[in-house]
Amino acid sequence: MRISLSEQAIIGKTLRRYFGDESGIWLFGSRVIDSARGGDIDLYLEPVLVDVVEVVDAKLMALRDLHLALGDQKIDMVINSVGSPSQAIYQIARQQGVRL
Repeated sequence: MRISLSEQAIIGKTLRRYFGDESGIWLFGSRVIDSARGGDIDLYLEPVLVDVVEVVDAKLMALRDLHLALGDQKIDMVINSVGSPSQAIYQIARQQGVRL
């Protein structure tokens, strides 16, 4: 995995603060491939929040805090909220990702 333990801790703490302690968080994409280079930080979340407005607000605040803490890095967040239609990316992120 190509993020440091410190970065893992920052990501986990920040996302749990905004999305809830019981939220599922995975890192997926190129950052889980040790031989790859570069790439953005792809995050997949299964939040405990159910209200759409709360999820959007949490995403914006979490991205702000992550950018402040991690610096100028591209961060993508895929959020599978309760009741949202199933998408292939959800299954891929869970299967190929690393849970944080």
